[in-house]
Amino acid sequence: MNIEDDTRAGAPDDTVLCAVQGRTGVITLNRPRALNALTHPMVLRIAEALTGWERDQGVDQVLIRGAGERGLCAGGDIRAIHDDAKAGTRASAEFWRDEYRLNAYIARYPKPYVALMDGIVMGGGVGVSAHGSVRVVTERSRVAMPETGIGFVPDVGGTHLLARAPGLLGTHLALTGSAVGAADALLCGLADHFVPADRLPALTAELADAPADEVLARHAAAPGPGLLAEWRGWIDHCYAAGTVEEIVDRLHAQGDPAAKEAAETILAKSPTALKVTLEAVRRAAALGELEAVLDQEFRVSCRALTSPDLVEGIRAQVVDKDRSPRWSPATLGEVTEQDVARFFAPLG
Repeated sequence: MNIEDDTRAGAPDDTVLCAVQGRTGVITLNRPRALNALTHPMVLRIAEALTGWERDQGVDQVLIRGAGERGLCAGGDIRAIHDDAKAGTRASAEFWRDEYRLNAYIARYPKPYVALMDGIVMGGGVGVSAHGSVRVVTERSRVAMPETGIGFVPDVGGTHLLARAPGLLGTHLALTGSAVGAADALLCGLADHFVPADRLPALTAELADAPADEVLARHAAAPGPGLLAEWRGWIDHCYAAGTVEEIVDRLHAQGDPAAKEAAETILAKSPTALKVTLEAVRRAAALGELEAVLDQEFRVSCRALTSPDLVEGIRAQVVDKDRSPRWSPATLGEVTEQDVARFFAPLG
C-alpha cells in the first residue's frame, strides 16, 4: 500500500512506458510525482507487456524500473481504495484480483525478470519486484510492507515472502511495517544483488545486449552493514510468542532499546490488522505455494474493505494527514479470535 498521495499523475496512457532496448523489454513505471503508485490500468498494461514479450523470440529478458529519483513504487493508489471502501463498491477487489494474478505471473515468468528496487519499494512495489528472478537493491533502497499502519494486511504475496525470511524476521517486518535497507533486504530474501545507485545507468545500458547474470557480475558489490542480523536473537525469541499481546510483552521485557521501539511501533498500528497479519503470515508458512497464499490474501483484502480500520487508517495517513487514527476496536484485547477468523472465511 502506498502511504503517499499525489493526484498530479500523468495521463492513463503514459503511466507505464514499455519499450524494447536491444534484447531486453523495459517497463518503466511513470508516475514519479505519485511515487509510481500502481493503478488498475497500470497493472493490466504490465501484464500485457509481459505476455507479449514472453512470446517474442527477440526479447531475452525483462527489466522493470521506476521513473524519477525517489523509488521504484510506493504501492497501490490507496486514496482510490479509501473511496471505494467508503462507497461499498467492488473496484478495489477487481484491482487486487488482477494485481495478484500479475504477482503470480512475475514469479513464474520464464525469462529473467530484473527488478531495480532503487529508492522506496513498498506494498504493491514489492509485488512487482520481489517475486522476480533478479532483484537489485541499492544504498537508497527502503523496502517495506507497511500495511498495518493503515488498517490493512500485507498482500501482493507479501505474507508469502515474509513467511520465508530467516527465523522470525518476516514477522517482525510484517507487524512493525518497518522499512529495511539493502543488506537487510538481502538477508530477508527480498533481494538478490546490491549495486551502487551510480552504476544503475551503466547496468541498464549493458542489459540491452548482454544477459543479466553477466552484467550483474560486473556491477554487483557488497552492501554496507544492516541491522537485523544483530537483532536476530531477540526477534526470534519475542516473535515466537503465541499472540500479538505476548509479543509486545516480550519486546518490552527484552531490555534492548530497539526491541522497545519495535513494541511501541506495533502498538501504534491497527489492533485488528496486527492480529490478522500475524495469523496470515503463520498460515502462509503452512500454505507454501505462492498462488495459495495469494488466494488467502485476496480473501483477507476483500474482508478489509468492510473493516472500519482501512478507511480510518487511510484517512489519517493520506486524506486528513493528521497521523492520529482512531482504531476500532481500539486495543488488542478487544479483537477476538472470531474477529480474526472472519478475514479468512470463504468469500462465497
